[in-house]
Amino acid sequence: MIIDCHGHYTTEPAQLTEYRKAQLDGLAADPSFLPSRADLNITDDEIRERLEPAQLKLQRERGTDLTIFSPRAVGMGHHLGNEQTGYYWAEICNNMVRRVCDMYPDKFVPVCQLPQFPGVEPKKSIPELERCINEMGFIGVNVNPDPSGAMWTDPPIIDRWWYPLWEKLVELDVPAMLHVSGSCNPNFHHTGAHYIAGDTTVFMQLILGDLFKDFPTLKFIIPHGGGAVPFHWGRYRGLAQDMGKPTLHEHLLNNVYFDTCVYHQPGIDCMTKVIPVKNILFASEMVGAVRGIDPETGFNYDDTKRYIDGTPNLTDAERKQVYSENTLRVFSRLKV
Repeated sequence: MIIDCHGHYTTEPAQLTEYRKAQLDGLAADPSFLPSRADLNITDDEIRERLEPAQLKLQRERGTDLTIFSPRAVGMGHHLGNEQTGYYWAEICNNMVRRVCDMYPDKFVPVCQLPQFPGVEPKKSIPELERCINEMGFIGVNVNPDPSGAMWTDPPIIDRWWYPLWEKLVELDVPAMLHVSGSCNPNFHHTGAHYIAGDTTVFMQLILGDLFKDFPTLKFIIPHGGGAVPFHWGRYRGLAQDMGKPTLHEHLLNNVYFDTCVYHQPGIDCMTKVIPVKNILFASEMVGAVRGIDPETGFNYDDTKRYIDGTPNLTDAERKQVYSENTLRVFSRLKV
């Protein structure tokens, strides 16, 4: 079985984005604007019309069986609007993901976004997390380590500011993908710079702290192959050593995992050579950040299964670990 641990609802019906635009336009016109909860009239056929020619078609063509599915990452937009608009936006996006998974239960399983907002304590997102996990059967969560949108105004993820959220994740036994959202900083393109910088930043934050001494069963997934981490593995080993930290294997790799959203063969070859197999989860983020065809290969950049199949660094048994066994271990609520 092949499980894609990183999929987003990037083919959502237009009514959803229109609701979000109305939220933000209302605030722009009147800062005292009070948004309402979404009341969308979206038919099942409208969902099928967008989803079936995209994610479902690509699942069949590329040989993946199941996608762990969450709201559009850049669409989370935690830096936009205000705390209340963010709460309603997270709620309706999570409801839509649940609806898709109910329509295609053998193809998608749900992961939620949180109603984060810059300067608002992460513990305020816990009610939506509990609603999604306990009431709607979600199996994981995307947590934005930088709700400010590439300004990094909140404390690092090792700070006690985040501890109530980490305590709740441990209690619920769900992993968090540490996934940033859009960028309001013109220095950082969202997918080309902010995402990769965010992945690298949170790994370094974890080196600096001792978070897993306090939460030994907490599970984090760093997406996009870990950003710059595999390529600079020696740098991070050396920094940890200079700081008197344990080896990276002892310090982080019982709790931190990396996905395979790396869009060329040399990148996957580097990743699978450096990162232990037990810490790699298959993913593609298809119909996401990079949608085009690589003229050097003739295949889509985000057809990541080809790279896993093509790397000389994995045995068949190890590929099975990457394709499903590791994901089933990390997402303990996932039953297939």
